[in-house]
Amino acid sequence: MRTPVPGPIGRQYLARQIERESNARSYPRRLPIAVRRAEGTLVEDVDGNVYLDFLSGAGVLSLGHNHPDVVAAVTRQLSVFTHGLDLPTPVKDRFTELQLEMLPEAMRRRMKVHFCGPTGANGVEAAIKLCKIATGRDNIVAFQGGFHGSTAGAMAVTGNREARAGVGNGMPGVHFFPFSSCLRCPLGLQPDSCETNCATYLERSLADSHGGVEKPAAVLLELVQGEGGSVPATPRFARRVREITARAGIPLIVDEVQTGCGRTGTWFAFEGYGIEPDVVVASKALSGIGLPVAILLYDRALDKWAPGAHIGTFRGNQLAFAGGVAAIEVVRRDNVLLNVRERAAQLRQRLERIGKRSRWVADVRGAGLLLGMELADPDNGADGAQFARAVQGAALRNGLILEVGGRSDATLRFMPPLTVTQVEVDTAASLLEQAFREVDPGFAPALDSSSSGTAASDG
Repeated sequence: MRTPVPGPIGRQYLARQIERESNARSYPRRLPIAVRRAEGTLVEDVDGNVYLDFLSGAGVLSLGHNHPDVVAAVTRQLSVFTHGLDLPTPVKDRFTELQLEMLPEAMRRRMKVHFCGPTGANGVEAAIKLCKIATGRDNIVAFQGGFHGSTAGAMAVTGNREARAGVGNGMPGVHFFPFSSCLRCPLGLQPDSCETNCATYLERSLADSHGGVEKPAAVLLELVQGEGGSVPATPRFARRVREITARAGIPLIVDEVQTGCGRTGTWFAFEGYGIEPDVVVASKALSGIGLPVAILLYDRALDKWAPGAHIGTFRGNQLAFAGGVAAIEVVRRDNVLLNVRERAAQLRQRLERIGKRSRWVADVRGAGLLLGMELADPDNGADGAQFARAVQGAALRNGLILEVGGRSDATLRFMPPLTVTQVEVDTAASLLEQAFREVDPGFAPALDSSSSGTAASDG
């Protein structure tokens, strides 16, 4: 039998955290557990409960918790050299080589690598700075619904107004354009009659002398809006944006902080769209074990900035480089990207089955193992934020860790490790079904016997 969540020991840790830590803390409010240890896809709390982790450190732990090959590589490096600023080292050289090798072959020779401060937000800031310096222009075009981080510049290009609440006077010269979010089309159109008008609006605004937008230094795009609710760009939209920017000589920055390192089934999400950006921002899963590192991969034609133009004390994290080298070796050896595609299809199918049984499910979407299930009131279409929190809480009590996001946090988000197994996906889906059963009185009976699965162990 499971200990109530939070358990008695966990409540002590949470109470001390409330007393000591910032009011800005977030995850423990919806996931009130204190963690003792973790391995692979499993997390054990201090009260002995075991959970399937479909959050993976917000996508950081691409190979799950404490992958033995990555742990071994980091442990070896620990006694060799740990912090090197931007001095060359053998492990940094190998890390750089592998990052370029993971690009599509046509891009490898023309791209350079820049090591940023250790966060995705810093990478976004560096990309903006790079493009402003290289082009001599000032404006940035970003998209409604996007999220790029919590530093000043990254907030300024984030479409979610809640993320900027109370922090005015952000970076000037940011212009937001509609994203191809078809469930709630920003132009009020329907997919069957739309000709990707959101991209046409961007194209005409940039070309029109009366459009009000000077030619920008860059266009910044998430191909799957992660914090926005796992909303993927349509292929036509992504390709049109690339065509528009290339024709106008505007650098295209693709924010792959959450989608990179295999999350969508290709190493970078842009590969699945058949486009080649000018700048790629990567972070989160680069080290394979949660050690901070962020990089830019960018066209060498943009390499106009001066020495020291963008620095960060922790840009030489040798432990993260060692982990990142080992992580890529594991991805290649174990054919992890194939597993992502197979498990993504399996999980999506199970989520869609649940959607047919609950009138609260408005949409199932995403790419690879970055999936979302948006919930809305079936009677009036209002956002299902309260219902989403209830499902998340019930899932946690049953042994499944999920995140919520999107508009009003009404989207359940699924980001398991890329190494998740078929059995683990089935187990997670069954736990989610049980959560729906507990909070949705109208949840329909199972469509067939194949929707059953094995409950998570209480360890």
